[in-house]
This record gives sequence, structure tokens and C-alpha cells, in this order.
Amino acid sequence: MSKRRDDQQALSDLDDIGLAEALSERRQELLQLRLQRATGQLEQHRRIREVRRGIARVLTLIRGRELAALMEEQG
Repeated sequence: MSKRRDDQQALSDLDDIGLAEALSERRQELLQLRLQRATGQLEQHRRIREVRRGIARVLTLIRGRELAALMEEQG
């Protein structure tokens, strides 16, 4: 399996609290990367894109779970 697929599987195995923590960690990392870029210390510019996509993946999983819960309620 690819690294991205492994990461996606690990995220999908998390509960809602774990996803919230993963989202928080990624957002904190993005903030740190932006600060490094602003001060000229950033060496891996691609990492910003990777972290932003990671945030999007987590948000997608969260929204998918919300929609699944709504569908179950409407039944």
C-alpha cells in the first residue's frame, strides 16, 4: 500500500475525537510552516501543500460521518 493510502486508513480508523485531534495537529503544523515561510526559514515548500491536503482529508471524513449520521436519523 502507498503511504497516502496508509494515512487514509489510519484516519478512517479514528473516532470523532481522534479526528478532531488530528485536525488540530495539522492546523497547528500549517501555522508553524506559514511562520517559517514568512521568516525565510522554510526549506520544504511542498510540505505546506501536503498539510493543507491532509486538513481537507480530515474535514472530508468528518463531514462524511455527519452525513451518515443524518441519513441514519432520517432512516
